This record gives sequence, C-alpha cells and structure tokens, in this order.
Amino acid sequence: MLYSASVTGFSRFTFPDLKTVMAKASPLRSGDLLAGLAAETDEERVAARYILADIPLKRFLSEALVPYESDEVTRLIMDSHDDIAFRAVSSLTVGDFRNWLLSDEATPAALKALAPGLTPEMVAAVSKLMRNQDLIAVAKKCRVVTGFRNTLGLEGHLGVRLQPNHPTDDPAGVAASILDGLMHGAGDAVIGINPATDSPDAMIELLKLIDDVRERLQIPTQSCVLAHVTTAIEAMNRNAPVDLVFQSIAGTQAANDSFGINLALLAEAEQAALSLNRGTVGNDVMYFETGQGAALSADAHEGLDQQTVETRAYAVARAFSPLLVNTVVGFIGPEYLFDGKQITRAGLEDHFCAKLLGVPMGVDVCYTNHAEADQDDMDNLLTLLGVAGTNFVIGVPGADDIMLNYQSTSFHDAMYLRSALNLQPAPEFAAWLRKMEIFDQSGRTRPKLDSSLTQDLLAWSGAA
Repeated sequence: MLYSASVTGFSRFTFPDLKTVMAKASPLRSGDLLAGLAAETDEERVAARYILADIPLKRFLSEALVPYESDEVTRLIMDSHDDIAFRAVSSLTVGDFRNWLLSDEATPAALKALAPGLTPEMVAAVSKLMRNQDLIAVAKKCRVVTGFRNTLGLEGHLGVRLQPNHPTDDPAGVAASILDGLMHGAGDAVIGINPATDSPDAMIELLKLIDDVRERLQIPTQSCVLAHVTTAIEAMNRNAPVDLVFQSIAGTQAANDSFGINLALLAEAEQAALSLNRGTVGNDVMYFETGQGAALSADAHEGLDQQTVETRAYAVARAFSPLLVNTVVGFIGPEYLFDGKQITRAGLEDHFCAKLLGVPMGVDVCYTNHAEADQDDMDNLLTLLGVAGTNFVIGVPGADDIMLNYQSTSFHDAMYLRSALNLQPAPEFAAWLRKMEIFDQSGRTRPKLDSSLTQDLLAWSGAA
C-alpha cells in the first residue's frame, strides 16, 4: 500500500509501505543512516510524520511489518494481542493516540489496563510523534511493579543494579566492588555480574560468592550472573543457587537466532528457574537486556528502523514476566547512536515504549569512549529518566566498567538521583540498609563503619 503526503513549499513524498513510513518518521540517528532507512531531509521526515499521525492503530493488526509466517516474534505479538484491552483506543489514529496519552483520561490505572492491547509497532509509532517531554510525561504515569526478594518499580522508589564486574572474575576484586556498592546503598535491583568467561563452572563460582554474602547478612536482594541462557540451564541442572536467568533479546527471530536463542529455549529456562522457588515476595525470575542497533548489527533487522525493531524485543520480554529489563543505551557505539543527543532520545524512547507495554524497564545510561558524548550527557539522561520513573539504573565503581570497557553510571550517580528526586530504594532493601546502619533514619547514606553488622560485611569482603 502506497502512502503519500505533501509538505507546503516542497515536493510530494510517497512511501511504498508502512515500515518505510515508520523509518522515515524516526528522529535522526546514525544506525538508520547506516542501514539506508533514514529520511534524507527534514521535509521528508515531516511528511512521514503527517502520514503516520493519520494511520489508524488497527492498521498495525492487519499489516505486519515482519511476515507472520517466517518470524516467531511477529506470531507472538499477533497471537497474544488482547482485543478486549485494545477496545479503549481501537478507534483512534496514531495522532489521536498521542493526544489521548497526554490527556487526563490516560490515568495510571487506564494505562495498565490498556498495555496487553498494545503492540510494539503501535507504541513505536506514537513515540515518533512525541517530544522528549511527552515521553517523560506519559512514562511517569506507567508503573510496572515486580518482585523476587524485594519489590521493584513502586512509586517514589529507584532501584540500582550493583555491577561488580572484574576482567578476570577475581573473587577478591568482585567482593571489593560488592562491598563498595552496598556501602553506597546500591544492589536492590540485583547484584549482577557480567562474567569474563561464559562457562558453567565460572558462573557457579560467582553465584556462590554472591549467595554467601547475601545469606550471611540476610540481604533482601537477588543475584544474577549474566551468562548465556544455556549456561544458566546447565548451572541449574548442577544445583547452583540461580535466582534470575539472564539473556540478551532482540525484536526479530533472525536476530534472536544470532544470539543462539528462541522463545522455546527462554520458556525452558523460565520454568527451570521457577521450579527452584527461591523468591520470597515474588517469583519474577527473568532478566533481559536489549538495545537499539542490536538487530542491525546482526544484519537481522528485516528492513525495520532500529527503534521499531528494538520495541519488538519488549514483546519477547513481556511474554516471560521479567523482574528486570534494561536497555543498554549507548553501549553499542556511535555507528548506531552517534552522540549525546541521539543517546538521550533513544534512552527516553526505550523507557517510554517498554513501560507503555507493561515491561519493567530500567536503563544503563552509558556510552563508549569513541562516541560524541561525555558524562554531562549521561547526567542529563540520568536525571530525565529519574523524572520519568525508571525502575532502576546501573551502579559501577567510578562509572567505569573495567571488564566491558565502557562508561556507565556510578554508585554516587545513583545517590545523587535518589537525593535530588527524593527517591528511595526498594522498601525491603531500605529497611536492611537502616538495620545495617548504612542509611541513617532520614534515609541518607551515612554508613557507621564501627557497627558490628558493618564489620561483618567488611570481614566477608576481606576474606573473599
């Protein structure tokens, strides 16, 4: 089906199909230029947005952007769509939907009820018509609450993933970073390690290290070693203390094939983790990571712009009721997100789209050293996401991940955000921080190093 529109004073623009309209309507980013999908002029981008605003939401249920017959992600999206939930907005165009989202009718309760009725393509489409402040205003109304040993995503709370990576998985180095993070109030989202080597033996050793301190000090949090899902299944078969199963996911079957996964494998891992029954306040056992540009880098984007195909990954996540999902925005490099402006826009888009779909999104606010970005850009995005209500951010010693070689956010950055916006850790974790005398009664990070409990923590770190 052809789509066309005129922009006053310029030529008439015609697009051959819906996926081209979506790509041309996207804000400028280097990955779409690399793929040859971006609008060639601002006028062409405006024409595509005019067209997109008039397209009925229902069109996305009849015109699949990736063929149903050849892609299991498309089949998941179409087959799990909730027609009853969709009725609230089924008569709207994409432009009308934007206006509704910004209206008083779109209450937190209404948005939660609507989520199963939305497809990733509908959500990606409306985001392309929204300014940054629109993305923040709507995302702030979407609360997605999950639980395992604590409760994440509550209003007024901000979780932090404690990321104690080490280039050789040295136990003493990992333990020192865990101690550093806990003393700064980080670790309620998860204590999650990216292992230097992907093997069951390495994974089990790291899991036992975290489990030792967690049980010794009764820390109400969860652990994860971010190895491949098949490694986690093998570790569970060997009775390892697996809390969460991690996996990177993408928005097409071909991209997931490149990761060595499919939906059946994820379901097998989820059932294995559920059978361990290790949660106390909830049983959300999956942890997914995504990021714009992943499908294009695998040459598996199926002709979709990188923001639309990224949003399809959230449908995969949604199917497995995850505890955590985070977009590693900026990690993939300037070939896909060139500078601080593009990284900021992508971070806000990813957070908005995931929350609107009912996915518990956090963000790794980050960049690589060859991107046109710096820590001031990260400060800006971190603050915007805090206002938007992100479920969690990342805490790395000194904001410098010495294993993965990229710049993220530090424990101090998380302290700043909680202080500036009056946000608290997960309630169970905040109570533990007060018991340990790491937090004072006002919720400030003021650790008493001479308390007996703190001495226990220091002793554990020294012995590791």
